[in-house]
Amino acid sequence: MSAAKKVLLVTGGGRGIGAATSRLAAKAGYRVAVNYA
Repeated sequence: MSAAKKVLLVTGGGRGIGAATSRLAAKAGYRVAVNYA
């Protein structure tokens, strides 16, 4: 991967499937932005 990291925006990432997706993406090296209500 280059010096620029990929960014992932997860809407509804505070719980459930969105939270699991956020964690997996972070472990894979993504910078994760989470939107929750």
